[in-house]
Amino acid sequence: MKKNISKKVQSIQPSGIRAFFDLVLGMKDVISLGVGEPDFVTPWVVREAGIFSLEQGFTSYTSNKGLYKLRLGLHRYLKSRYGLDYSPDDEILITVGVSEGLDLVLRTLINPGDKIIIPQPSYVSYGPVTELAGGLPIYVDTTRDGFKLTPEKLEKAIDKKTKGIILNYPVNPTGESYRRKELEELKRIILRHNLICISDEVYGDLTYDFEHTPFPGLPGAKKNTVYLNGFSKSFAMTGWRVGFACGPQEIIAGMTKIHQYTIMCVPITSQMAAAEALVSGKRSTEEMKREYCRRREFVTEELNRMGLCCSKPQGAFYAFPSIKKSGLSSLEFSQKLLKEEKVAVVPGTAFGACGEGFIRISYASSMESLKEALLRIRKFLGDR
Repeated sequence: MKKNISKKVQSIQPSGIRAFFDLVLGMKDVISLGVGEPDFVTPWVVREAGIFSLEQGFTSYTSNKGLYKLRLGLHRYLKSRYGLDYSPDDEILITVGVSEGLDLVLRTLINPGDKIIIPQPSYVSYGPVTELAGGLPIYVDTTRDGFKLTPEKLEKAIDKKTKGIILNYPVNPTGESYRRKELEELKRIILRHNLICISDEVYGDLTYDFEHTPFPGLPGAKKNTVYLNGFSKSFAMTGWRVGFACGPQEIIAGMTKIHQYTIMCVPITSQMAAAEALVSGKRSTEEMKREYCRRREFVTEELNRMGLCCSKPQGAFYAFPSIKKSGLSSLEFSQKLLKEEKVAVVPGTAFGACGEGFIRISYASSMESLKEALLRIRKFLGDR
């Protein structure tokens, strides 16, 4: 039967995150610091809106583009929050999470052999989805640059086949982000080469130390940018699966064409809840952000105390400490830590080869769990 499977699909490795966490299933007393999911439940006012929509009988399809009420809400939210002005009629598409939005934009843009630049360490799906769309991922190692793409490395990675770049910030898995000046420097190169910037900013509202700057908000950048975002992280709505893409009319139309044949529309219940989140969810987002910030301080301080060098994340809810002092590879460290101390983390290599020597820790867990997990990690290191 294997011969019947597409060679392209066969060549792609399973997600490094999911493959590792198959080991966790069935184990007792494991503290998981691996899954990138808020430990908060969706705010009640948002859940209630979803429940009420069902009680009212909203169980039909919506427009392929998404519920107009939600698109209009996003238009207003983005304009008031960031000064971004996207038409709800033809510049916004509601997707099944940011993941579908990424898949749609890559399939819309890529011709066979087109190159997409991906700074690494990077979220696990960027490369495989680029390949599935017929493109060639060009990875740029950022480990020696504070986990940020530099203008020099971006310029060097570009050639005649380069179609675009996937820019994610705050970054999963490192938590690093970009200030406006840094983004301006990248923008100049992107515009000079007429590249498309696919800007994944799903963690934008969880930026701690400075104001998040959306890439399309930079002067002149909007026409060359597809802005991806969603409700999973900032509103604790992972299971609702609601994302959105904003961009030039022609690109959104192409994405909608694929979307209407493969998905049709995001479930209406989820869209009704998301529309309420835009109106009533800001307070809950700020409360979650404050708690993540408190955990960030604790986790990074403890990691550095035990000799696992870790910079302070500027956003999201991940720490990416170096485990080189242990003498173990990232995979060995993660496997042994799980087996010996029952703490689950993600090997840095799940996010690209340059992630060797690091692990990803999610602090989207309670302080009690984090304290116990870090005690176990300290014991693990002491036993080496």
